Amino acid sequence: MNAVDEFRSFNRFFTREIGLLDKHLLASDYTLAEGRVLYELANNGEQTAADIGRSLHMDKAHLSRIVSRFEKRKLVRVRASTTHGRQRLITLTPAGQEVFSGLNRRSQLQMEQILAPLDDDARKRLISSMRQIRNLIDADNHVPDEVTYRGLQPGDLGWVIHRQAVLYYQEYGLDWSYEALVAEILSKFVTNFNPEREAAWIAEYAGSIAGSIFLVQSEDPEVAKLRLLYVEPRARGLGIGRTLVATCVARAREVGYRQIKLWTNDVLVSARRIYEAAGFRLVDQEKHHSFGQDLVGQTWVLDLQA
Repeated sequence: MNAVDEFRSFNRFFTREIGLLDKHLLASDYTLAEGRVLYELANNGEQTAADIGRSLHMDKAHLSRIVSRFEKRKLVRVRASTTHGRQRLITLTPAGQEVFSGLNRRSQLQMEQILAPLDDDARKRLISSMRQIRNLIDADNHVPDEVTYRGLQPGDLGWVIHRQAVLYYQEYGLDWSYEALVAEILSKFVTNFNPEREAAWIAEYAGSIAGSIFLVQSEDPEVAKLRLLYVEPRARGLGIGRTLVATCVARAREVGYRQIKLWTNDVLVSARRIYEAAGFRLVDQEKHHSFGQDLVGQTWVLDLQA
């Protein structure tokens, strides 16, 4: 199925699922278009018909008929602007507010019923997908979601292993043996975890994991390792990588490490730029064949104490 057919199929499913094919909205006396006009007035206050039309991309004649019906039902009040006499300002009356409140409650209940069978993880994935659809289609009006940072939760380690393996295969051609390396690193992290000297941070954006970083102790008690920094492609450019590195470095300094060390490969250009900007210096590099590719491994260090 091509993109257009898939899009149309989803549209048919969604409009059927939320009842948009019904003649009236939520078993009321109002159409979907009328409900949207009520919503705009209830949430954005007094405005002109032109304002509403721009917000809803609604035909001017259609909107005029809706406003006229609302006036007859005493749901809206229309008055001339005191500053621009030719403008007519529309506002909801108390009766209009009451009608909107009833429709809003029904809509809320309908959404709760749709979400009820889904567990927390399924809800997060659904909301994340909805946000991505909206942001991709309406990119001009996209308001960035807040990036948040937290510690590890159940399922995070498996996610990091999976996503790093998939992304590094897609972007650099690393084979399945890289996935084994990440799994080994995280297995040792869990087995030997020292909460006083080690930590991990997960970045979340638009309802799902957007990146990670790990602070790991080494054989030398004065030297820490920075490991497994990555940022999801959809969240790049938001400063997540820089924040994760800065957070990791700050924690290493706080617990008393003298130095923090990391190993990477030269193909990870964006990551290397972040390390360099954070003050890391390249101290060694060597060609090697790993993960199905010819690579140049690099060791970077950052001195934490003067």
